[in-house]
Amino acid sequence: MNPTILRNSDASIRGFIHFLGEHRTEIRNANGQTLGWYNPTSNITYYINGTMVGFGNLLSSLI
Repeated sequence: MNPTILRNSDASIRGFIHFLGEHRTEIRNANGQTLGWYNPTSNITYYINGTMVGFGNLLSSLI
């Protein structure tokens, strides 16, 4: 599946959301560096270092 592209108001690329299967959705910055992931099974968002951000899909708050 193609990533969802996140853009600024001036149409520059801010980041990407990659759906990697039933158990993981990642957010990456414009350079492709992974910032964190969301696990829909547990309904928890994590930073890339494994620290919990919070409950629910909070990926856009990581950019």
